[in-house]
Amino acid sequence: MFIMKKLNILILAMLMVFTRLSFASEKIYTFGVVPQQAASEMAETWLPFLAWVSAKSGVTLRFVTAPDIPAFEARLAKGEYDLAYMNPYHYTVFHKKSGYEALAKEKDRKLKGILVVRKDSPIKDIKELNGATLVFPAPAAFAASILPRVALRREGVTFTTKFVSSHDSVYLNVAHGLYPAGGGIVRTFEMVDEPVRRDLRVLWTTPSYTSHAIAGNAKLPKDVAKKLQDAFAGMADDPAGQKMLKLIGFKGMEVAQDADWNDVRQLNITELDRRIE
Repeated sequence: MFIMKKLNILILAMLMVFTRLSFASEKIYTFGVVPQQAASEMAETWLPFLAWVSAKSGVTLRFVTAPDIPAFEARLAKGEYDLAYMNPYHYTVFHKKSGYEALAKEKDRKLKGILVVRKDSPIKDIKELNGATLVFPAPAAFAASILPRVALRREGVTFTTKFVSSHDSVYLNVAHGLYPAGGGIVRTFEMVDEPVRRDLRVLWTTPSYTSHAIAGNAKLPKDVAKKLQDAFAGMADDPAGQKMLKLIGFKGMEVAQDADWNDVRQLNITELDRRIE
C-alpha cells in the first residue's frame, strides 16, 4: 500500500510537470500509441511515462491514440502523429510510405506473439483449432495476428477470423469462453488484469522479432529527436525513469536505427499494401 501511494504521488507530480511544460512550450508534439489496450488503461501508463520524458528532454509530448488499430494505421499513413509507438510491421510500412524514422525501442527484449486459450481448455496443440473461429486484435497486428495466422495456415488449420478492438479485448473474449483461442503478445498478456490472466494459458508462441518502434515523422526536427533519444536511453539509469518504464511493461530503452527491422522486412508481409494505397 505504501509503495502504491508513493507511486501515485510520483505520477501526480509528473503530470503536474507535464501540464506546466505544455503551457510553457512553443511546440507540443503528439505521441501516438498503437491501441493495444483500452484508451483509459493506456492513458494511466503512458501519460506519466511521457510526462517524465517531457520533463527530462524539455520536449513536450502529448499522448494520443486511436479508436482501433486500423484507424491508427490510417493516421500513420497520413503522417498525423509527430511521434508514434508502432508495431514492427507498421514501422516497415510507414517508414517507407510516410517517412517515419526509428528513434528508440525496448532494450533486451524481442517481440513474441502468442495464442491463448482458457486455462481449463482441453486444447493442447494448434492443430486442434481446425474449423474454429479465432479472435485477433486487427488484421495488421504483427505478432498478435499476422504471425499466428500464418503459422496456423502452414499447419493446414482452417479457421474463421474475428477481429476486435485491442489485445485486451482478445484476452477478455477468450477468458469468457466466447472464442476458443486468440492472439496477443507476451508484453500485453503480462499487463492484462490478473483476474483475466489467471483464466488463460499460452498455447503457442511465435519466433522472436525486433520489438515495437518509437519513430518520429519526417518533419520532426533532428535536435528534438536527439533530445528524446537521450531521454529514452537514460531512463533505466534513473530511479524515477525505472518506475515509468515498469508502468508500460518495459525493461529499458535504447537508441534504434532503421536497419534493426530488417528481420521483419524479410518476411515480405503484404497485409497493408492494398489498404493504404
